[in-house]
Amino acid sequence: MTGRMQGKTAFVTGGGSGIGRATALLLAAEGARVALADIDVDTAEAAAALVRAAGGEALAIGCDVTRSSDVAAAVAQTVATFGRLDAAVNNAGIEGAITPITELDESAWARTIGINLTGVFLCLKHELLALRAQGTAPGSGSIVNVSSVLGLVAFPASADYTSAKHGVIGLTKVAALEAAAQGVRVNAVLPGFAETPMAERGRANVGPEVYAAVEQMHALKRLGTAEEIAEAILWLLSDASSFVTGSSLLADGGFTAQ
Repeated sequence: MTGRMQGKTAFVTGGGSGIGRATALLLAAEGARVALADIDVDTAEAAAALVRAAGGEALAIGCDVTRSSDVAAAVAQTVATFGRLDAAVNNAGIEGAITPITELDESAWARTIGINLTGVFLCLKHELLALRAQGTAPGSGSIVNVSSVLGLVAFPASADYTSAKHGVIGLTKVAALEAAAQGVRVNAVLPGFAETPMAERGRANVGPEVYAAVEQMHALKRLGTAEEIAEAILWLLSDASSFVTGSSLLADGGFTAQ
């Protein structure tokens, strides 16, 4: 059986852990050559080693998504190694401060916006330039930006994260309109709360009781898994979603249905 990403090259930011790691492993299992970019290159290399051990092709790249030069170099290295770019997942992000607006330090705001929103912008910029340069045929390029349920709704004390994730949805729509003429689709996936290292840090910061309450806010009464979010991303990247662009796909266990 031919994999859904057979023969394609995918570039995944934040590929060393959580949703990015699960996505990279799934894309590789579906036949893609995968470049895993992460600020922690050791985690990216560990994930890439799993891909290679399973018979796939993978490249680990150190990349700070807030630096345009880093992103440009990572995309260029991906193309130089695998010959082309077909798919990208802009996933790198942080949880942000858990602080009321009146107490939120400007540097904390800037850091979260820089990684979670500006980082997505820089990735889109350089990915779209690479796709344009290689003369992408209609339908052969697909990009997924990872937003959040907090791209649609809000929690108190989450101004930086919520603003960034709302911004990712708007940025996705603009990119979809601009890229359509070159045959590239751009969509966003909006995960609910999922069991990832970010969730583990959140649980440690606010306490297990708070996270137990968060579980109950999902209609399915549980957190998602990174693998479940990866499946949604795979669908948006694959030809199965060929008429979908500029959309925001909720994978939130019913969090926003209530």
